[in-house]
Amino acid sequence: MSVFYFVAFLSIFFALMTIFAKSPVHSVLYLVVTFFTFTIHYILLNAQFLAIVNFIVYMGAIMVLFLFVLMLLNLNRDTEPLKSNLVKVMGVIAGMCLLVTLAGSFRVLEVTGPDAVKSTEIGLVGNLGKVLFSEFLLPFEISSILLLTAMVGAVLLAKNDPKNA
Repeated sequence: MSVFYFVAFLSIFFALMTIFAKSPVHSVLYLVVTFFTFTIHYILLNAQFLAIVNFIVYMGAIMVLFLFVLMLLNLNRDTEPLKSNLVKVMGVIAGMCLLVTLAGSFRVLEVTGPDAVKSTEIGLVGNLGKVLFSEFLLPFEISSILLLTAMVGAVLLAKNDPKNA
């Protein structure tokens, strides 16, 4: 249990560092560390497939893409728009609403003992594949056709027209 609480503390700490970092590049790097702590949570929950997907897709692809976009934009303090006092007041009000919501949810929350896991193979890839290709075969195939159509459309849009060259 102590590993869970330590990783949960790290998740919350780095998520707050993501929000409060002054530099956008540092913010993205803190977000990568936050996603890494989520991967550790997935491993602790015996969901190895989700851990690997989170590690490869989010940390390896999407966050690196965010980092490259931020570096290409070359954001400086000179190019940042000035924030008016109205935006700051709205941020404080939104933060207070979040705190009230969290306080209300903790008030309603019941403290119970840990649930016993009945099957140790809940988060494994084999079981996910069985469910995906039996119960959810049609939505899986429709999503693959949608992704194939999007890929063909992107290739056609990126293709240079020899008439315009």
